[in-house]
Amino acid sequence: MTRKERYKEVLAYFEKQMPEVTTELEFGNVFQLLVAVVLSAQCTDKRINQVTPELFRRYPNAQAMAESDIDEIYEYIKSVSYPNAKAKHLIDLSRKLVENHGGEVPMDMNLLLDLPGVGRKTANVIQAVAFGRATMAVDTHVYRVSHRLGLVNKTDNTPYKVEQALMKNIPADLVPRAHHWLLLHGRYVCTSQRPHCAKCELESLCPKNMEGSRLSKK
Repeated sequence: MTRKERYKEVLAYFEKQMPEVTTELEFGNVFQLLVAVVLSAQCTDKRINQVTPELFRRYPNAQAMAESDIDEIYEYIKSVSYPNAKAKHLIDLSRKLVENHGGEVPMDMNLLLDLPGVGRKTANVIQAVAFGRATMAVDTHVYRVSHRLGLVNKTDNTPYKVEQALMKNIPADLVPRAHHWLLLHGRYVCTSQRPHCAKCELESLCPKNMEGSRLSKK
């Protein structure tokens, strides 16, 4: 099977199984999405969705959060990973949004990356989910599944290289959904330590089944 054929099969499967898909994070506006994505770094969406309802009731927009302080934000998010650093990021990015962007989250990639606590993955999520742009956010799930399904080369050994490879092979109109397809497959089926291969409908395409394959199920 050529790589082009592999992409065609994988994308066709996901498009049939999950024609409508988006982030599992809960939010009411673009600012809240940005906050939720920043908080979700090295933390589960389930945990973030437990924290953000109270946080967003108190701080529904950048203006409200910019007027707070790190200690107060910390009290709302202390159950997530790295709460001290994230509280500082949220205060700093809120103030920057108010000062430089009228409290609105910018669409431009470079302006997003200029915000405290916002890296390439976060910026790509915002661009795709909030603004419908063809950007591919590569987290640990997307990285792992892309390699396990043989969608990228072994030499694509950084998130950025995986992003570039996926962008080259996935039609632009499918890219925003493809991020979620790969992420959810990694979160619930092709898990890190004990992948559920027996219930994976892409099992027949998995490179580990190829003769002589050295790929591990882990």
